[in-house]
Amino acid sequence: MSDVVAGIRDAILRGEFVPNQRLIEADLSERFAASRAAVRAALLELANEGLIERVQNRGARVRAVSLDEAVEITEVRMVIEGLCAAKAAERVTEREAADLRALGAQMGEAVSSGDVLGYSGLNERLHRRIREISGQRTAAEVLERLRAQNVRHQFRLAMHPGRPQVSLPQHLEIIEAICARDPAAAERAARTHLRSVIETLAQIDQSRTP
Repeated sequence: MSDVVAGIRDAILRGEFVPNQRLIEADLSERFAASRAAVRAALLELANEGLIERVQNRGARVRAVSLDEAVEITEVRMVIEGLCAAKAAERVTEREAADLRALGAQMGEAVSSGDVLGYSGLNERLHRRIREISGQRTAAEVLERLRAQNVRHQFRLAMHPGRPQVSLPQHLEIIEAICARDPAAAERAARTHLRSVIETLAQIDQSRTP
């Protein structure tokens, strides 16, 4: 069943299954070469994660997250990612610091070349690497679930004009604070970055309101 859960979750993260899309058990069973019982159990687990919702007499569909909920999710991320950044600053090795700086350099190159999707992928890699360095496994699991729930808004954020130019220096500040082994500065930089995400989400929503 875990393979089916991972497969459906990854499809949602990649945008193959979009918000409000119905998930047909027979189709999923064929796609993942799994029994209907395994698919049903996987859908139940993903519903518990908040990725899908069960609709009476209509089966399951990908759950749509509102802007208000996206903001709440980001507020929770602000606290947990601040913790991870602080812990990473306490634990980081010279090699890990070099890895973070290399990622920062790649992000800078992506912004300079206008590679928005490449920058978005590097962004996710950086956040994941910080979680790994922090050693906060529970926090990492919670953040992965929150990221999956918020994937549609994350994509809109990545596509927002000028966003990479705003977030790049914020990411570089987080990297430098961790590499300097300054937990307080690392936590502060992570929170500042996520606060900026919340502000941008609100701007995107206002720009789409007729």
